[in-house]
Parts: sequence; structure tokens; C-alpha cells
Amino acid sequence: MPHPGALGAAMAALVMALALSAPAAAVQGPPVVFVPIDDRPVTLQLPQMLGAIAGQPVVTPPLAMLGHFLRPGDSDAILTWLASPATSGASAIVVSTDMIAYGGLVASRAPAVSLAQADARLRRLAALKALRPSAFVGVFGTIVRLAPTGVPPLGSALHYWATGETVTLIAQYANLPDPPRTREQQAYAAQLRARIGAPLDVYFATRARDLYVDESALHYAGDGAFDRIVLGQDDAGPVGLHVRDVAALESDARALGLNERASIEPGADELGMLLLARAFARNAGWEPRVRVVYSRAGAGRLVDPLEFVPLDTTIGRIIVACGARRVDAGPDITLFVKVPETNDADERAFEDALADRANAGAGVAVADLTFLRGGPGDEQRELTEALIARGIAGRVDGFASWNTDANTVGTALPAAIAAGAGRRTGRFDSRAKAQFLLDRYIDDYAFHQFVRPALNAEVRARGVDTDLLVPPVAEETAAENRALLWPYAVDLLERIFPQYRDGGLTITLPWDRTFETEIDVRLNAR
Repeated sequence: MPHPGALGAAMAALVMALALSAPAAAVQGPPVVFVPIDDRPVTLQLPQMLGAIAGQPVVTPPLAMLGHFLRPGDSDAILTWLASPATSGASAIVVSTDMIAYGGLVASRAPAVSLAQADARLRRLAALKALRPSAFVGVFGTIVRLAPTGVPPLGSALHYWATGETVTLIAQYANLPDPPRTREQQAYAAQLRARIGAPLDVYFATRARDLYVDESALHYAGDGAFDRIVLGQDDAGPVGLHVRDVAALESDARALGLNERASIEPGADELGMLLLARAFARNAGWEPRVRVVYSRAGAGRLVDPLEFVPLDTTIGRIIVACGARRVDAGPDITLFVKVPETNDADERAFEDALADRANAGAGVAVADLTFLRGGPGDEQRELTEALIARGIAGRVDGFASWNTDANTVGTALPAAIAAGAGRRTGRFDSRAKAQFLLDRYIDDYAFHQFVRPALNAEVRARGVDTDLLVPPVAEETAAENRALLWPYAVDLLERIFPQYRDGGLTITLPWDRTFETEIDVRLNAR
């Protein structure tokens, strides 16, 4: 018979194991209905993971309705689903106008959908508020980016409207000042127009259609059909054809008196997470207070080449879109932002301040923007490795370090808000947070720093374009991605979350390209 002390210790161990293996939140909060911009991990999977952290389920349309890469989503079926009993109990409804009007982000850059079709679909979406009057209705859309979706003319893109060199030439034209200012610019624009031909007129028509839809969405918000609207400028710097569109939309928002109910800012992939964070905080009766700490002086003046305003302006707009307030003291969440060219002394001070907040149990979000300097390297690995070495990588509430400033901050901050909302309602799920963070470290650190460069080198050595892989190559590359990324994933799990073990980790390439990976992280008590 076991000694009573041993029996007590065994029971204690069992209780601890059960506590770790079960979600920390026993009761789920009100569901939030979410229509993503497409089916990529960053736009579909991460928003659902945020809901799990907050203890507020994120309900999405059936996956088959969302389309896949060059295949548009079924907008009309999604509109029918939104009006069905499946959404009747929602506390909030967050919807991508690009998915509703065109079938997704990639489809919004293509001419297939007519203006009449897009307008009719948006009108149906605007009628949803009358059907769900007690729900918060937030919508997000994109101002079409300067470059069409870049794909080679093969496989599913063999007859796509713009491929290969045509995409490159259109992007070069669209990035010129509007109108071209110098004689050299005017001559270059004329040369490009002659080389591009008819596809340039198609491109202009697509931009005009999208601008009309964005303007209509603002007007519906002004009429009360949408409680909040965010329009994100997708991948465009300070100069180009989009500048006039942004100015027109900003003028419309002012004329409609939308004030804090509308924002126009850089970004695309993160917009859904911003409004979901707003919904989580709203359901918790909380206005998060956010303090921003940069890794060095002058950081806020940096401009991402794919964004049209300085970093500090982007961050300020993201904070407001999340339903939060920026403060200098007494924050609920401290957003730590690392930028390139941070010297050793500033780096140590930055990491020390971050560690102090994380170890104190305060809300911490980390956005590492060192990717602005270029390709992978030691500088881009430094902060993640320091977080692991200091034992705080698993203690922060949000982390991201890839793609653009807006994408990165717009991932890390909503995660911290989801955790804060969950704690305030008693529904916080600590295992869900661990799964989210591990997903980010595997993806933003291991995949982009080590695995993706290796995949790209191997695929390009075979003369294959990494933007679109034909099925046999896609299958081989996906298998290679799993083989290369798996050891990193296991190592990161053991070093950051030793209290958990792998409960079913899967690794895939979600679209037939090497730009992103998908990691399905499932953790159990060790």
C-alpha cells in the first residue's frame, strides 16, 4: 500500500496534470462571428486562436465557402449564412468586405466581379444590422495594392488576367508619382503603357471598382449599418496611384462625420484581428490602455517600404482600431517594438525593461520589426533568442516578427488584448495562449529565418517560380518543409513550454507557394 505522503504527492501531481491539460476557462463567452479575407493561416487560423485565448469562440463560415488562393470564395453563400440561425446568438459580427464583394483579397485585385455584383453584395451585408440589432457589426476592407497578385502563367494561373512580366510592369507604372512629375517619369510612364497594353486598362477599371466599393462601405457606416469600419492600404508606400484613393476616402470619412468609427491605415492581413480584439474588449467592458516602448530613439519615424505613413502613426491607428487608448503611464499592456539598427546598450535596456514587465505578470506584446533591414540574419534572430534565453518567451501575451509593420503589430497587440479580455471575464485559456505563441515562434522565427530560405533556394535551383508551385512540386516542397521545420518546432516547444508536450503538431504549405506555412499546434500536459 502506498505511503500516505506518496499518495498525496501522486494526487497533487494528477491534479496539476489535469489543470495543465484542460483549458483554464471552463465557461465560454458569447460567440463572435467572423468572415475572413481568405483562408490563409494569418487571416483565418490566427483570429480563431485569439478567440480561444479570450474564451470567446470565433465562428466562421464553412471552409468550402472561403475559396482558396486563385479560386474566389462564394460571397453569396456567405451572405446567406450570415443571415441564417448560425449567427443569431453572436455578440459581434466582424466581416471582410473584400470577401463579401469579390470573394477574397486576391479576387479584389482581379476584374472578374462586376461593379454591379459587388455593390449588390455590399448592400446585402449592410442589411445585416437590422437583422442582428444587438450585435456589434464591424467591417474591414482593403484599398487595392499597387501590384496585381504575382503568379507565373502556368497551372491554375495559365489564363489569369495578368501574369509574369505584365505584373512587374504594372507595378512599376503604379509606383510612379501620380501624375508623373518629371520629363523622365512621363517618358517612362508612356513607355510602360505601350508595353503593357490592354491589361493596364483592366487594372485601372479594377482600381476604380474597388474605390467605389470602399466609398460605399463608408457611406453605409455613416448610415449606421456598420458600427466600425477599418480600411487598410494593402502593400503601398508613400508614392503611387493609391495616394489619390487614400485622400478621397479620408475626405469621405470626414464629410460623413465618422470620426472614431472609421480609420484608414496601412495593412491588410491583420485588419480582422484588430476588430476581433475590439469585440473581445468590448464584451469584457474594457478599454485597454497601451503604452509603446521602442528599442531606440527615432524608431517611430521609420517608414516601412510597403506603408504610406511613419511607424508611430501606423501603431497609433492600430491601437485605436483595436478599441484601445494610448497612454504614457499606467498601461494595461506594454507594446515593445524592436526596430533595425538598435545598438548593444539600447538592446540590453530594451530587453531588461521587457523582462521586468513580463516577469511581473503585466500585459506584454512584442513586435520585432528587424525584417525591415532585409533578408534573414543575426539581427532578426537576436530578440527571439534573448526571450528564450531569459525564460520569458512564454510569459508575454503576444509576439510577431514578420511581413510588414502593420501586420506584425496588428498580430502581437490583438493577442495581448485577447489575453487581457479573457482574464477580466475569467475565461482566459493559458494553453490557447501557449499554442498561439509557439505557432508564432515556429513560423516567424524558425520558418522565415531558416526553413523558407532553404526551400526557396532548392525550388529556384530547379528553375521553378516560388509564387506558384504546380501540384507535384508543391507536394515535394510541402514534404521538405515538414522535414526541415519539425526539429525546430520540437526544440522551441521544449525550450519555451517545458510544461507541455506535443499533442498533434502538423505542418503544411497552405497555398501552393513558399511564402507562408501553416502550423497546427496542439499542446497537452507533459
